[in-house]
Amino acid sequence: MPDMNPKKTPMPEQEPNVRNKNFDEVALGYTEEMACKEAARCLHCKNQPCVKGCPVGVHIPDFIRSIAQGDMEGAYRTIKLTNSLPAVCGRVCPQENQCEHNCVRGIKGEPVGIGRLERFAADWHMKHGKDEPFHAEPNGHKVAVVGAGPAGLTCAGDLAAMGYSVTVFEALHTAGGVLMYGIPQFRLPKEIVQKEIDGLKQKGVKIETDMVIGKLFSVDELFQNGFEAVFIGTGAGLPRFMNIPGEGLVGVYSANEFLTRVNLMKAYKPEYDTPILKVKNVAVVGGGNVAMDAARTALRLGSEKVYIIYRRAEEQMPARREEVHHAKEEGVEFHLLCNPVAIKGDETGRVASIECIRMELGEADASGRRKPIPVEDSNFSIPVDCVVMAIGNSPNPLIRTTTKGLEANNRGCIVVKDESMATSREGVYAAGDAVSGAATVILAMGGGKDAARSIDQYIQSKAK
Repeated sequence: MPDMNPKKTPMPEQEPNVRNKNFDEVALGYTEEMACKEAARCLHCKNQPCVKGCPVGVHIPDFIRSIAQGDMEGAYRTIKLTNSLPAVCGRVCPQENQCEHNCVRGIKGEPVGIGRLERFAADWHMKHGKDEPFHAEPNGHKVAVVGAGPAGLTCAGDLAAMGYSVTVFEALHTAGGVLMYGIPQFRLPKEIVQKEIDGLKQKGVKIETDMVIGKLFSVDELFQNGFEAVFIGTGAGLPRFMNIPGEGLVGVYSANEFLTRVNLMKAYKPEYDTPILKVKNVAVVGGGNVAMDAARTALRLGSEKVYIIYRRAEEQMPARREEVHHAKEEGVEFHLLCNPVAIKGDETGRVASIECIRMELGEADASGRRKPIPVEDSNFSIPVDCVVMAIGNSPNPLIRTTTKGLEANNRGCIVVKDESMATSREGVYAAGDAVSGAATVILAMGGGKDAARSIDQYIQSKAK
């Protein structure tokens, strides 16, 4: 009989006033006893609505059943049938909008903690399991993957499992994409990401770093070098700004630069000499997960006051509820229904304050959220010495401007024909943020899986 407790089994966490001073992981994970208790809450519904909500189609009831039966390794292997990065997804996927959103237990209580159980199974395997060497029988075909983020790594892993010789070209010096440079250590330890990447290498995936496609080689030259198809998963790493006065002052960062210096370049570690401003008061502009990451990171770097400035109400914030909750617990202050109009500097050209105007919500806009409207004569200033702009990103134009016949839309995103992820250029496929604009890790992975299937069909049809 299922355990009918309406509440999820709580996951242990560091205390807020302890964790906001270190970069250790906030959530500590389930013990085996906790995992078994939570797994017992699953009803094992016949139509499996949770699976329908998962972009990569994890066999959720099956892996949960294995945990309930004490077969932790079996649970991990079930997840790995469709998910290349379970330890990552268990930590950063917005399960509340996907698998857990569809969970029947959520109708009269809290859904089963699917993400927590996925994380547990992956972590258990990393501690106790053993990866058996796996190499599919080579099929004699070569595929190039541009970008070693979630979409590219997933596509590469699935193709390698089909027998393809896959080479991933990554522009940065470390593979992982946003998993390495964007998401902070306290949410997603980089050691976890590296273990997942090492697992793909064991499958035979080759990863070449410091390879800027569009500069060193064009997509056309990849085809000339014997690759029969090319997958583009270059993400959305080009930051947006508001174009308000003062954005050129010393102390104004894009969230990309700020988080990359801290996460990828280890600015938070004293043994690294990566330059980053250590300041007292920080304003982070935006309301998404990236804004929460930047604000919580600033606290951990020693800032005394950290503010989130967001032009809508909390209900309209795109950030996960969990991230907003954690940010508040840790001491981040929220200025909602406010929008910056200027950044003011001191006589040395450094940030001194941010001027904002209060907003009120009008009718819904194209996004379905009520449009923020400025309130006349409501301007006010907040003294800060650093501003982080976390208002979104767009794809870098390098690939699309150096590849013949590659169509893009007015937002700079590569256009794909349908769920095949095929672009306007024959043999070129794309997925992830390069196609959708900034989105989630799991959606990028889902697109990578779809592209891998389509690339296989494309190459095999040409081989006949």
